[in-house]
Amino acid sequence: MSYIQFRDVSKSFGGNAVLKAVSFGIEKGGVYGFVGRNGSGKTVIFKLMTGLMIPDSGEITIGGENFSAKGKFPDSAGVMIETPGFIPHYSGMKNLKILNAMSANPVPAAEIAALMTRLGLDPKNRRPARTYSLGMRQKLGIIQAVMNKPELLVLDEPMNSLDDSSVKLVRELFTELNGGGTTIVLASHIAEDIESLCTKKFRIDNASVTEVTA
Repeated sequence: MSYIQFRDVSKSFGGNAVLKAVSFGIEKGGVYGFVGRNGSGKTVIFKLMTGLMIPDSGEITIGGENFSAKGKFPDSAGVMIETPGFIPHYSGMKNLKILNAMSANPVPAAEIAALMTRLGLDPKNRRPARTYSLGMRQKLGIIQAVMNKPELLVLDEPMNSLDDSSVKLVRELFTELNGGGTTIVLASHIAEDIESLCTKKFRIDNASVTEVTA
């Protein structure tokens, strides 16, 4: 059985079918890319995968556990879906410390600071998150997703608003995490992200998901 398994999963909004009887599997330890036009259903799949949405029908299992009707967040998962949200009047480091304290696997503050420095953020800067640029907020969102060393990492357009040097740093970080055993699922409109990072690709089109074999 696959680590993550969708079996005949359907989801509609206002009578509009976003997914129709979709089935696919994700094996542990791989990097999986989802491609498709805007509005094709990538974000919906990621929200279903992380318990943020419940399917209308079908079954979703993660590690053999049925998540189809629970609305439960998977154990040991790091997620960045849509725009990262932070307490606006707190610094980046303070935001991350609060989230870290809520984790089932908290890490030392020094590790969080090292991640911030690695991605070009100053952990000692008390500047409030509301004053961060889009790129800075994006990097903060990536750090909150990875800092607790999740087994599963789900990332929706992680490279948005990042400059070329930051994209390179983030790709290196994801490659390193995957080398340590983290399963990564991501969507990106940047073809190079998919080609350089992913071991398998899926295309979402007309409410269906197909594996890209070439």
